[in-house]
Amino acid sequence: MKFENDFLFGAASASYQVEGAWDQDGKGPTNWDEFTKIPGKTFEGTNGDIAVDHYNRYKEDVRLMAEMGLESYRFSISWARIFPNGTGEVNQKGIDFYNNLIDECLKYGIVPFVTLYHWDLPLSLEKKGAWLNKDTVDAYVDYAVLCFKEFGDRVKNFITFNETVVFAALGYLAGAHPPGIENDAKKYFQVTHNVFYAHARALIEYKKLNQYGEIGLSHVFSPAFGIDDSEANTFAAMHANQYQFHWFFDPILRGHYPEYVVKQLEEKGLAPDWTTEELALIEQAAPLNDFMGLNYYQPQRVEKIEEAVEKRENTLENSTGAPGNPSFDNVYRTVLMEDKRYTKWNWEISPEAFVDGLEMIKENYGQIKLYITENGLGDEDPIIEGAVCDIPRINFINDHLVAVKEAIDRGVHIKGYYAWSAIDLLSWLNGYKKQYGFIYVDHKNGLERKKKASFHWFKEVIATRGENLDR
Repeated sequence: MKFENDFLFGAASASYQVEGAWDQDGKGPTNWDEFTKIPGKTFEGTNGDIAVDHYNRYKEDVRLMAEMGLESYRFSISWARIFPNGTGEVNQKGIDFYNNLIDECLKYGIVPFVTLYHWDLPLSLEKKGAWLNKDTVDAYVDYAVLCFKEFGDRVKNFITFNETVVFAALGYLAGAHPPGIENDAKKYFQVTHNVFYAHARALIEYKKLNQYGEIGLSHVFSPAFGIDDSEANTFAAMHANQYQFHWFFDPILRGHYPEYVVKQLEEKGLAPDWTTEELALIEQAAPLNDFMGLNYYQPQRVEKIEEAVEKRENTLENSTGAPGNPSFDNVYRTVLMEDKRYTKWNWEISPEAFVDGLEMIKENYGQIKLYITENGLGDEDPIIEGAVCDIPRINFINDHLVAVKEAIDRGVHIKGYYAWSAIDLLSWLNGYKKQYGFIYVDHKNGLERKKKASFHWFKEVIATRGENLDR
């Protein structure tokens, strides 16, 4: 059962969800700094002004990660900490912070795995159209190149973007993320293309620097399966995977968009306004990807819609990823099934679907190097006699690590696993109601850190290379 010695055991976080210090040391405002102040957008009005104060307590947090034996820490850089206005003047104190964080990781032998964009966009760029505006692409490339030059001597693993489908869909279809636009499929597809174009340009610029590191992108991985083997629901699964899987993976790994989707978008007038030069550059960049990051939490169980149904109201509760919504084009809907296991937020727990999905990756894209850049359980952790007893998290991560090992044994090229998350953090929409971390944060006691049961368990997993995982 042992994982190889070059397989990285890590954990992850995101700048807005942990750092706090939203206006400290010259940082500029972001889209989330504004959006979370709008009444009703987040649970109990929570925001990232303080979060868990990782900006000021990173040494304590990294020391705890080192005590747990983490081999790698995946974190994101806040663009607005580097360029307060998105472009133009550079904030040296922002660069200093990330240099210090990187050096602190390296002091303990922890590999820094850096995400350049995890949803927090400088507010000035948000006001100018965000990812609908191709000037944002230019600004992003300048920002990425600066990060490569400032940090690339010590950071050898860069992720350009995290979960394009989430910030695009929740931003332009569900209205639950900035800029809060609902049901605009044209803008949704335009945003995804502009992000992939930005990724391609950043990738090419990185390779010019000859820094001998790796660069890739992280996507949500939520493979679709029909609720039964009927012809209708087999079609529903195919259609869902074309729009939710191939649309996001094909341009990155194959250099072109899936013909099935492009044809339908053109017929409906929803195709992005792209140029031949942009498409050519995406094709040029595809072979340069060193890896793909996969964020897996749950599969999709889908059924074909035979009659038009109304989309659920775009409420906070309906934007959390639970099944029940029809697709934007009313072809299929996701379904909660009685014979499956679910979390308290109705996310399906299925390591079996994870293995099947990883096989799907191998079948479609061959031996692309993969990192599991997020996987974890959101829960309300019980505290018993002062101890955080997150046994369900232990069981969840155990079962998904067993699934990763099974996929590796089947020939899938996976080189690391990053639990979400290293420490309890701000959930974008759910505040602190949902916990994910190995480290508990007590918001009633000065943000005191406390090791959970899972902390000690994961430490043992890393030390034994997973030899004692329960199958």
